[in-house]
Amino acid sequence: MNPTEKALWFVESHLPESVSLDDVAKSSGVSRFHVTRAFGAATGRSVMGYVRSRRLTEAARRLAAGAPDILSVALDVGYASHEAFTRAFRDQFGTTPELVRAQGSLDNLDLVEPILMDQSFLTNLEPPRFETSRPFLIAGLGERYSCETSAGIPMQWQRFGPYIGNIPGEVGDVAYGVCVNGDDAGNFDYIAGVEVSDFSDLPREFSRVRVPAQKYAVFAHRDHISTIRRTVNTIWNKWLPASGHEVADAPEFERYGPEFDPRSGNGGLEIWIPVKA
Repeated sequence: MNPTEKALWFVESHLPESVSLDDVAKSSGVSRFHVTRAFGAATGRSVMGYVRSRRLTEAARRLAAGAPDILSVALDVGYASHEAFTRAFRDQFGTTPELVRAQGSLDNLDLVEPILMDQSFLTNLEPPRFETSRPFLIAGLGERYSCETSAGIPMQWQRFGPYIGNIPGEVGDVAYGVCVNGDDAGNFDYIAGVEVSDFSDLPREFSRVRVPAQKYAVFAHRDHISTIRRTVNTIWNKWLPASGHEVADAPEFERYGPEFDPRSGNGGLEIWIPVKA
């Protein structure tokens, strides 16, 4: 089983219990960061967001079936008070526990069912090469995403496109998509940028990232850009667990060379994963 499969099994078999990200990571045999990244790559959800949504879905089922005591349902799915449960329930479903119980129906609720893993990984993932990067500077447009909102990244590149070639101190003809500042909830900052010689005179709206000297496993993605998620999923949930390598605490990035055509999405790119030396 890969880390995401182990995480899903653990969550579903411990759903009524108080489960932490540390618990899920330990059950998966990898670090908190690794399980967060692998789970997001495979499912498009954060680990703890999935836990919360699954618990609230099961709570909704009990309420629609006529559960007599809303507080008991709240306590059973990990909420310490009726108020906290109601807030979370409304955020998830756009209605209240009382209304669901009164209507006795799950109609129009966006329920989250158990995820059945798609076992299809790339069968032709090329073995990576290993490089130690030189330190360099990246500047560009940054946005914060969750696993669920990362579909907005292509639009971010659209916004960044007009800046390319007109950025003070721009170096070379390579663009970078850099992931930094990931947290336990699966949120991360993504910077669509280019290398710069220094951070002076940049547009005020730009984000800045220092990429340190670091060992990387470098993977080629030669297919259309729209299929990149499958490659990333294969790296995190198949290659990394079998490789014996541990992920390092450093920026992860995509490298788009001059052969990449942003208009068509063709031309290929590289995915750089930081690993411990």
